[in-house]
Amino acid sequence: QVQLVESGGGLVQAGGSLRLSCAASGRTFSNFVMGWFRQAPGKEREFVATISRSGRSTYYADSVKGRFTISRDNAKNTVYLQMNSLRPEDTAVYYCAGSLDGAIRTEEYDYSYWGQGTQVTVSS
Repeated sequence: QVQLVESGGGLVQAGGSLRLSCAASGRTFSNFVMGWFRQAPGKEREFVATISRSGRSTYYADSVKGRFTISRDNAKNTVYLQMNSLRPEDTAVYYCAGSLDGAIRTEEYDYSYWGQGTQVTVSS
């Protein structure tokens, strides 16, 4: 079992930046592929970014590529999502998720462990 706790959400103007953090506890963090997903009001949850266990491989949704950066610090059991050039359409609850599968994953069903989410609101 692993517990995931997100932080860093908030209200920001369009064009601004936020950095989300997700702290993990309970199991060896470096065994997990980590991902970020988001869910906007009235929409289904969607993939944002994922990072391999070592941190050497990453993959992004087209909608955030070039603006968001996922990273991890295995010594601190934490994964980050740096979000720059934020847009109103980035407004959503952001969730981190963990998977024990070996490869990076982009589908919700590949992730067994989820945080409670953190709200990000981007005003125009």
